Amino acid sequence: MPDSHHAPFTLAVDCGGGGIKASVLDAAGTLHAPPGRVPTPYPLPPERLVETIAAMAEHLPRFDRVTVGMPGMIRHGVVVATPHYVTRSGPRSAVLPELVDAWSGCDVQALVEARLSAPTLVLNDAEVHGAGVVSGTGVELVLTFGTGLGSALFDGGRIAPHLEWSHAPVRWGTTYDEYIGQPERVRLGDALWSRRVRRVVEGLRPVFRWDRVYLGGGNARRITAAVLDRLGDEVVVVPNEAGIVGGVRAWTLTE
Repeated sequence: MPDSHHAPFTLAVDCGGGGIKASVLDAAGTLHAPPGRVPTPYPLPPERLVETIAAMAEHLPRFDRVTVGMPGMIRHGVVVATPHYVTRSGPRSAVLPELVDAWSGCDVQALVEARLSAPTLVLNDAEVHGAGVVSGTGVELVLTFGTGLGSALFDGGRIAPHLEWSHAPVRWGTTYDEYIGQPERVRLGDALWSRRVRRVVEGLRPVFRWDRVYLGGGNARRITAAVLDRLGDEVVVVPNEAGIVGGVRAWTLTE
């Protein structure tokens, strides 16, 4: 049972295209259980995601509130669009119209809150990731490299409105998501893929005029040292665990 002196305890859930991770943290961001992970089940209507989260929660310590990070455009806990969960069997498989309808306008925050009987915060997964690493000073951009490319923008520690610019074309009609995502990393190898990372970051520099950039997600550690050195000191690689740890701090950055 959690120690009440370190409350509130947060169930933090990081929902990705390939896997879902969850753990419980105290107010200081200390894990009270090793993060559990299950493969993301497909096809995945909203109810199945909620039940997957509930099943994971049963094997974790008690909690007072819930933070969920998931891919896509999320506004006030409501899904505007999500790229992976509308597919038959995961990223880059066939899109199912019935899942597009099921997810569009779905109040995931309300569904999770009702199922787990705890106050819930649902954000884009890159926003939760960023909440675990930003300094709270100036304009800070978070880029997450995994199945695709995620992003979140912070101004003075506050989360700015989310933009799904990763779905915009970057080259010959290819989106940022396709250009820099996991399939291309596997095809190109880390060295050539890292050069693409550099082109993306440098191309975004005049758009955001950031004070600092954080590169996270499961593939950030694969960016070569040579590319990181050329990107400069204001570009920092952060651990993928931030997607869990950020579940605590996200509550203060959205107030």
